[in-house]
Amino acid sequence: MGNTVYQINKGINKSVEFKGLKAQYIWYLGGVVIAGMIVFAILHICGVSAYLCIPLIGGLGAFGVSRVYRLSHRYGEFGMMKKMAQVNVPKVIRARSRRVFWTTAGT
Repeated sequence: MGNTVYQINKGINKSVEFKGLKAQYIWYLGGVVIAGMIVFAILHICGVSAYLCIPLIGGLGAFGVSRVYRLSHRYGEFGMMKKMAQVNVPKVIRARSRRVFWTTAGT
């Protein structure tokens, strides 16, 4: 087997990208993998057969990986943060009085 070289950084001042995942989605994928290992360990300790554990965790892992890749491709590097911030922006600003817009000298 030959050595495999993975490209992690694309250049100066560009975001980290690994196998098509951008920025924070690399951490999300790591979380999916760690969570899968923890669930497998818990099931194995509880006495569930390995013939049931491995396909179950494999299926859940494949589902998690596909969701992370879908989020990465849909929102990109900053899109998901912008989408979550958009929820906090009010749709309407109501001013019941013009007093808010009056300015007084000295204050």
